[in-house]
Amino acid sequence: MASPGDATLDTSHVGKKKVPARYWLEPQKEGKDEGEVGKDAESIKKRLLRKEKKKEKIKEKKKEKMREKMKEKAKKMKQRDTLVEKSISGKSDPFPGPAPISQDRVRKFKRKTKTKRSGSVGNKLRDMISRSEETSEMAQKQSARFDLLLPEDAGFLEGDEDEDTCTISQEDIADAVDITSGAKYFNLKLSQFGPYRVDYSKTGRHLLLGGRRGHVACVDWQSKQLMCEINVMESVNDVKWLHSEAMYAVAQKKWLYMYDTNGIELHCIRKFNDVLRMQFLPYHFLLATASATSFLQYLDVSVGKEVAAICTKTGRLDVMCQNPHNAVVHLGHHNGTVTLWSPNQKEALVKMLCHQGGVRSIAVDKTGTYMVTSGMDKKLKVYDIRTFKPLNSYFLPAGSSCLSLSQKGLLSAATGDIVQVYRDVWSTTVTKPYMAHRVRGTVWGLHFCPFEDVLGVGHGDGFTSMLVPGAGEPNFDGLDANPYRSAKQRQEWEVKALLEKIQPELISLDPHELGQVDSATFEQRHQDRVQALGFDPLAKAKFIPKYKKKGRSSAGSVERRKKQVAHEDQRDVIRETVEDKMKIEEERRQREKKAAVLSGQKSALDRFKK
Repeated sequence: MASPGDATLDTSHVGKKKVPARYWLEPQKEGKDEGEVGKDAESIKKRLLRKEKKKEKIKEKKKEKMREKMKEKAKKMKQRDTLVEKSISGKSDPFPGPAPISQDRVRKFKRKTKTKRSGSVGNKLRDMISRSEETSEMAQKQSARFDLLLPEDAGFLEGDEDEDTCTISQEDIADAVDITSGAKYFNLKLSQFGPYRVDYSKTGRHLLLGGRRGHVACVDWQSKQLMCEINVMESVNDVKWLHSEAMYAVAQKKWLYMYDTNGIELHCIRKFNDVLRMQFLPYHFLLATASATSFLQYLDVSVGKEVAAICTKTGRLDVMCQNPHNAVVHLGHHNGTVTLWSPNQKEALVKMLCHQGGVRSIAVDKTGTYMVTSGMDKKLKVYDIRTFKPLNSYFLPAGSSCLSLSQKGLLSAATGDIVQVYRDVWSTTVTKPYMAHRVRGTVWGLHFCPFEDVLGVGHGDGFTSMLVPGAGEPNFDGLDANPYRSAKQRQEWEVKALLEKIQPELISLDPHELGQVDSATFEQRHQDRVQALGFDPLAKAKFIPKYKKKGRSSAGSVERRKKQVAHEDQRDVIRETVEDKMKIEEERRQREKKAAVLSGQKSALDRFKK
C-alpha cells in the first residue's frame, strides 16, 4: 500500500492547448509534425476545389442541353408554321401575313396621337408609354378588322325618280317595312294631361313620359308594357332617366323628386327648387338642373350630395343641353347668348352670341363637334364648337321650338305641330327637309331613341313614335348599353359603372388636357407660396462647407471648397446654350444642303436666263 508521501501529480496535459476540430482538418495523431498537418490541409482544399469545378461543369452541360431543347422546339414550331401555310395541294400561301387594312378604316378607330418623348424621360416611363402605344395600335387594328363583321348597316329613305322623301307619310313607311319595324310607329292619345316631355333610357328600351298637368308614366315601348303610371297632382316641368331604368327624376312645380319604376317616391330634394330643365351625365353620375331662379345645380346621384350650385345671373333658364363628348352643359338665354358651364368654375367657360333674339333650343351631336341652335329671330344655326364659329345658317318661316340630334347626325326640328327631319346639316347646305310629319298638338318635347330609327314626339295631344330610317346606330356596345340585358346583367353593369365613375373635377372643354401639365397654374401657385412664406422653398440652398477637424477647416481650405462648386449652375446654363447653338447650326446646314440640291436641278425656265 502506498503512503501519502509517495503520491505523484500527472501534469502532462498542463500547458498544452486543445486544438479545435475543423471540417478540413483530420484529428492529429500523436507524433505528427506541423508540416505534415499543413500538407493535409492543402490536399483537402484541392479536393474541394475539384468538387466545385465538377459541379460547374455539370451545370454548364445542363444549360447546353436546355439550349439544344429550345432550338429543337423552335425548329418544330417553324416546321409547323410552314405546314399550316401550305394548302392541301402542297403549295405555299400566296398571301402570307395578316390581311391589309385600309388607312381610312384604321383612322376611323384612332384613339390618340403618339406622345412626344423628351430626353429627360426615364427608362421605366418610356417603356410604359411604348407599351400603351403598342396596345392602342393593336386595338385600333383589331377594331378596323372586326368592323367588317358588324351585323347591321345604317340605311336611309330613298324615293323613286322625281319623288321627294319629305312627302312620304308615316303610314306608307309602316306598311312598307316588316311587322316588327312597323309596330314602332304608334300614337298615344293623352289629351287630358298634356303637353308631354319625353325621355328615352340609355339603352333605348324604356320610355318616360311627363305631362304638364302631373301625369308621369314609364313604358317598355317595344313590348308596349306599362311599368308604372302615377299622377303627382302638380305641374311637371321635365322628366329624366338616371343611370339605369330603375330610377328617374321628375322636376315638379316646387321641388325635385326621385321615383322608381313602381312609382314609389324615393327622395324629395328641397335644395333643388323651381327646376325647369334637367340633363343627366351618365359617366359622372351627375344630374344637372337649371331653375327659374337662374341657378345651375349639380347633384351626385351615387351619394346623394350637391356637388355645385352656380348662380348664372342670366335670368330664367328654360333652354338646356349637354355635350356628350366632354359633359359640358350648354345654356340658352333670352338675350341670344349661349353659355358653356362646368361644375368646377363659378363663371361660364365660353359665352357665344348666337341669335339676335332669345334662344329657344340647343342640340349637340355625340362627337362634341357641332352645335345647333334655334332662336326667336326664326333662324337655325350650326356652329363648330372647336372654333366657336358658325358653319351654316337657315331661315325657318315660323322658327323652331325644339331640336334633337340622332346618333347618325339627323336633326329634328319642331315648328308648331309640324316635325321636320334634316340630313347633313353641317356638311352641306340643306334646301329641303329629309322627312316631315304633322302631329295632333303643339310639340313640347323631341328625343331620338338610341339604337333605333325612331323619333319620340311629345305634344299637346299625347305622344307619337315616328319612324326615321337611318337615325340610330345599328350596332350597340354590349358592355356599355345593352338593350337586351337581364336584371342580373344590369346590376353587374351598375357596380362596374360606379367603380369607373369619373369625378366632376375632370370636366373641362378639352378632355385631352388631362394628361398634360398645367405649367402656368403651377408657376402662379409657386409665386403665391413665395409671397406667403417670404422666401423661395424650391430655390437651391447656398453651399455651406462642412466643418472638418485637424485644421482642414481653415479659412483657405473653406474658400477653396467654395470655389470648386461656385460655377456648377453656370455650367448647366452654358451646356444648354451650346446645345441650342448646335441645333441651330445643324438646321442651317440642312437648309443649305436642300438649297444646293434644288439649285443643282435643271428647270425648263433655265433657257430664258441670260
